[in-house]
Amino acid sequence: MMQKEQQTPRDITFWDIFKSVLAAFFGVQSNRNRERDFSQGKPHHFILIGLLVAAIFVMLVYAVVKLVLLAAAAA
Repeated sequence: MMQKEQQTPRDITFWDIFKSVLAAFFGVQSNRNRERDFSQGKPHHFILIGLLVAAIFVMLVYAVVKLVLLAAAAA
């Protein structure tokens, strides 16, 4: 018989939250991680990291558009 691996409960780390938020942005979150997030994570941590990632994404898109427009004006 195969025995399931027992995971000991531990506090969810910043990197666990960050990886979960990134996975959610791409829509590829695993069921195991989702269950871990809901059982061990605090909603405000995910909200804050989600807002931070969204802000970084918007700034990145803005910078790319500025670079493209700058390159187009120089050509």
